[in-house]
Amino acid sequence: MWTPLDRTVQELGDGTVVLLDSGETVFKLDSHENNPIVKPQDIGLTWHENGVLKIGAVFNGGAEVFQDKVILTSRCHQGYQKSTSFDEKLDIERYCLENYISEVWPLVSDDGLHFTRYQNMVIRGDSTDHQDFIYGIEDIRIVKYGRRYLLIGCGKIKPPFKGANADRIAVYSTGDFVNITYHGMVESFDSRNAVPFSEPVNGRHYMLLRFHPHIHLDFLEAGMDQLLNPSRHIKHWEKIYERRSQNLLLEAGHYPHEKEKIGPGTQVIKTDRGWLLIYHAVGEIEDGICKAYGLSEKIERGYSVCAALLDLDDPRKVLCRTRNPIYIPSAPYELYGNDQYPVDVPAVVFPTGAITIKNKLLIYCGAGDKYVILLTCDLGNLLDYLWEDCRI
Repeated sequence: MWTPLDRTVQELGDGTVVLLDSGETVFKLDSHENNPIVKPQDIGLTWHENGVLKIGAVFNGGAEVFQDKVILTSRCHQGYQKSTSFDEKLDIERYCLENYISEVWPLVSDDGLHFTRYQNMVIRGDSTDHQDFIYGIEDIRIVKYGRRYLLIGCGKIKPPFKGANADRIAVYSTGDFVNITYHGMVESFDSRNAVPFSEPVNGRHYMLLRFHPHIHLDFLEAGMDQLLNPSRHIKHWEKIYERRSQNLLLEAGHYPHEKEKIGPGTQVIKTDRGWLLIYHAVGEIEDGICKAYGLSEKIERGYSVCAALLDLDDPRKVLCRTRNPIYIPSAPYELYGNDQYPVDVPAVVFPTGAITIKNKLLIYCGAGDKYVILLTCDLGNLLDYLWEDCRI
């Protein structure tokens, strides 16, 4: 019996390989024709300020299939103000948002396209439930582990945009997305975009980490208890940080679009050719790639979507890695915004959740730090491209 989700999958794009003027090839994920598929006003994230309607933000949600439906753990913002500040480290003017405390609203969809709130559930990080972090919970990935779902996010111990060393790994789990257990946070270091593997590999519980600006991979010496009871295993977490130079997996800076930083994106996907890692990159997106997306000039600083393939038996071995992004910001709601689609942060596409159904890969991304978009491809097409054009 076909579900609404199955019918959606039938009509999704397969992705394409495009030849650049330089002679290089790029793989392009397909952007769904109804993007952005979730807008703030769709779920009531609006308010009035001095008689003016303000629109909030819903973005960066982990994704998983639950009871033949798609669940997203999107971060939601409302009641904030927008300004700019000068980033001395990067020597650029950047957007800055005040009163920007995120909470996570689980969303649900029968068809993977039209989402509503799931039983009005909210995950808060504002001191309501605990004092570990009180400035918001962001970017929760969903990792199905056995019969439960791990929800791994970023707990803010300082206000957003107010300084470094503010991010901590925050750990939750659930069996039904209603009864959600908070397990604590990893206190030992500053890190976001942490993604555990969905199963042990040769007895080891691996986890992706971002120690700025690179992607690292290490294993949990105390097993899953190290993740589910982080305060009991402070020494083990400290060891991971101390040996970070040894657990480097992917190094930033090799390509222009990755020159500032890279970080884990969606949950890791097991395929017959290896573990598929979808990750994000920040840097300069060059003219040739932009031209393939119909843009007339390069993007000076933008977030893009990239991919790598890791060995099935030893994921510390990188088999393939894209030299060019597989998706870049190109629509108004991803790039610089317009009257219909204002953005909060320009030139951002940020992959956080992925599901595979009938050999189709569905990647749910944040766009412009304001919306949710859906990118798709045939999984085999992407793997063929990685294997044939991106071998290390």
